[in-house]
Amino acid sequence: MVVAGKIEALRLTGRLDASSVGDVRARLNDIIDNHPIGDIVVDLSDVDLVDATGLGVLAATHRRLEREGRMLVLRGCTAPIHRVLAVTRLLRVLHVEPVSRPA
Repeated sequence: MVVAGKIEALRLTGRLDASSVGDVRARLNDIIDNHPIGDIVVDLSDVDLVDATGLGVLAATHRRLEREGRMLVLRGCTAPIHRVLAVTRLLRVLHVEPVSRPA
């Protein structure tokens, strides 16, 4: 997958769970509303845990951007987060950048 054009990025840290999704949702909506062109990258490389509410925010953001002809891209998914996305079958829906392996 190639992410092209103007790109806005949001780097998350810690946990993406019920205690943090309100802030994350607000920040993503703010980025979408104020940057109406281009894709949005969410960097999860420093995220320790994603629960069902966090997955819901990512899926809802994906749907909103898709309706606008844009893309949500998840970057830096750790192995545990990748497993959660696979088990929930969100890997089939969400755009996840492959993790680059050191040479």
